[in-house]
Amino acid sequence: MVSEALKSAEVSRETSQQPIARAAAAALRVQAKRGEKEWPRPPRCRVMTIANQKGGVGKTTSAVNLAAALAMHNCRVLVVDLDPQGNASTALGVEHHSDIPSVYHVILEGGSFDDIVVPAEGLPNLFCAPATLHLAGAEVDLVPMVARESRLRRALEAYDLSKFDYVLIDCPPSLGLLTVNALMGANELLIPIQTEYYALEGLSQLLHTVDLVKQHLNPNLAVSTILLTMYDARTRLAAQVADEVRSHFGELVLTTVIPRSVRVSEAPSYGESVLTYDPGSSGALAYTEAAREMAYRGAEDLK
Repeated sequence: MVSEALKSAEVSRETSQQPIARAAAAALRVQAKRGEKEWPRPPRCRVMTIANQKGGVGKTTSAVNLAAALAMHNCRVLVVDLDPQGNASTALGVEHHSDIPSVYHVILEGGSFDDIVVPAEGLPNLFCAPATLHLAGAEVDLVPMVARESRLRRALEAYDLSKFDYVLIDCPPSLGLLTVNALMGANELLIPIQTEYYALEGLSQLLHTVDLVKQHLNPNLAVSTILLTMYDARTRLAAQVADEVRSHFGELVLTTVIPRSVRVSEAPSYGESVLTYDPGSSGALAYTEAAREMAYRGAEDLK
């Protein structure tokens, strides 16, 4: 009986160490790739909207950390904060109180991005167009306006985007006029999907909205990237959801998954991305690898 118990303990210990071993192996792979100081830059600026009407799936977290990873590897990145909560602005250490010129002034008052874009704190290649609480009323204020769905797009077209490699647009958790403006202003859509039970609930509504935008407003829009977030390797459910997403979306899904990480949650409270807050954490390593995948895929696809 003692012998059998010891064998069972060994099997249990080996099983419990598998997620740790996988994380360690991933960390070693990313550390080896960190020798690449520069990633390939796209031949033209990639304007990507990060959207999912479901809240809490990691839209803002992904926007900020993917942008930071790209900026660290010599890509010039602009984050457009289109969420009235202004969380992306907070995470990038950018002031966004009510007296600051913001995206609201660009979309609603015809202002220029030249007047609002500011450098993010601590990363020389990273810039931000901040959001303020004024955006909370934008959904109502846009209703009577002419060409209300294309106001962000026209502002981006009037701005010199040639100085950037990426523009990442962070959306609010809804399919309102702000999100439609973001879909109009971009050529690519990145969808973060949480690896939990309700992950795919409502996703069909987002894809239906994308189809409508493509048909009537922006024929160049395409879903280019699916990112699996909040992955918990200890649960069978996370693996099942990931498999289901991969079977449905195929190669659009990045190989890298973003694990649940306390460091990822802590970083914004210090006005930082997780890559600057704790570069050795599992979240920082995962976002670095996900951004690397995006960079290499984009370099190939846009040739």
